[in-house]
Amino acid sequence: MDAMLVPAASFGTSQKDLKMAEYDYDLFVIGAGSGGVRAARMAASHGAKVAVAEEYRVGGTCVIRGCVPKKLFVYASHFPEYVEDAGGYGWSIEPGSFDWATLIANKDKEIDRLNSIYIRNLEASGVKIIQSRATLQDAHTVNLAPDGSSVTAKHVLIATGATPFVPEFPGSDLAITSNEAFHLEALPEKIMVVGGGYIAVEFAGIFNGLGVETTLLYRGPQILRGFDDDLRDALALEMRSKGINVKTESDIAELEKTASGLSATLKSGETLETGLVMYATGRVPHTAGLGLEEAGVELAGKGEVKVDAYSQTTVPNIYAVGDVTDRMNLTPVAIREGAAFAETVYNDTPTAVDHSNIATAVFSQPEIGTVGLTEAEAREQFAELDIYKSSFRPMKFILPGREEKMMMKLIVDAASDKVVGCHILGPDAGEMAQLLGIAVKMGATKADFDATVAVHPTAAEELVTMREKWTAPAG
Repeated sequence: MDAMLVPAASFGTSQKDLKMAEYDYDLFVIGAGSGGVRAARMAASHGAKVAVAEEYRVGGTCVIRGCVPKKLFVYASHFPEYVEDAGGYGWSIEPGSFDWATLIANKDKEIDRLNSIYIRNLEASGVKIIQSRATLQDAHTVNLAPDGSSVTAKHVLIATGATPFVPEFPGSDLAITSNEAFHLEALPEKIMVVGGGYIAVEFAGIFNGLGVETTLLYRGPQILRGFDDDLRDALALEMRSKGINVKTESDIAELEKTASGLSATLKSGETLETGLVMYATGRVPHTAGLGLEEAGVELAGKGEVKVDAYSQTTVPNIYAVGDVTDRMNLTPVAIREGAAFAETVYNDTPTAVDHSNIATAVFSQPEIGTVGLTEAEAREQFAELDIYKSSFRPMKFILPGREEKMMMKLIVDAASDKVVGCHILGPDAGEMAQLLGIAVKMGATKADFDATVAVHPTAAEELVTMREKWTAPAG
């Protein structure tokens, strides 16, 4: 698929070209991920002459090595439980064998298909795709590798995303990240996933579901820092019940190779044997070596690009969107920021993205869907809260006898009756969060929820039938 991209050398700048126009392009985008692609296509639709440089594949982290292949892996890891539960519904299904190589091949085929679609859509929009690493020479000049040619642009958009981070310690080079996890030649018998965020808990569930003996190691007191505490506690409990060894307040001091795999010495002194160690301890903005600082673009503490509400950097003609700005690192947010940039710069409609009340999902097992404030955050903002909570076994688990619980929680500002937070743990929680996001964004009240007739029998009906209330004390 990548052969469709145009070589960098095809777009070299000559003196004749510069005389014909002040700049080669109205917009040059560095990075063809979700945010960069959306910005490029929309800018082109408003009449701009646009080019995009991408050194790897079009589609970015989400499509190529992030949320899309990861969710395909999540689907794959659910099938052992589906087979196990089938007996409760009268189906006699013998456990089959799993072939990792088949999953990888089918995943790669789907990524190739999506990569092709992204390329086709850009080309149909009139956007030039340049297969090259691009760096800034100055505010208007972009250098292209490997031939050293350059192009000029009136505006430059930085959309290079973020990259996995592994802290340095003895043996840290023996660990892999999520990038490599998508291309393992074979599954190990044991794995240790280090981290406590989205990626860590999702991959722990994936490997565990595929039959790998899995340990999740996190240095903090509880996984998923920043999420509602009830969700965090409930997820950790369910992950342990599924056989994942969740070890909190633990961290690796040293990794060593052994005859059977790896030996991890923890900072507590404990030693654990494993076949593979995967780090998911966060991502850092992909800004190193781009020439941003030389061009006058200011970076913040983690290397993220400093931007204003309209994604403009400290250099007026240079903008940045997506994970490289470290505002809210979600694919739909990057897409929205890319669209807002195009509206602002090329459609004379200044548009700032509202980063509040953005619904999100964690494809852990069980799944999480959430929007709005956690209870801890809400306590800091409101004098009095009404808390509604419910925990129950979903209907689909009754006949198989599965004890896994679902949890739902609504956080309400008592003074206004507005629902300021919704948190769900259980099957299809992400799907529910998308619709709840509309309600919370619109300022729906608990009375609005109560006035909504339930869809029965569904798990989601619990959201509009909860009446038992705990009134949180002030402060």
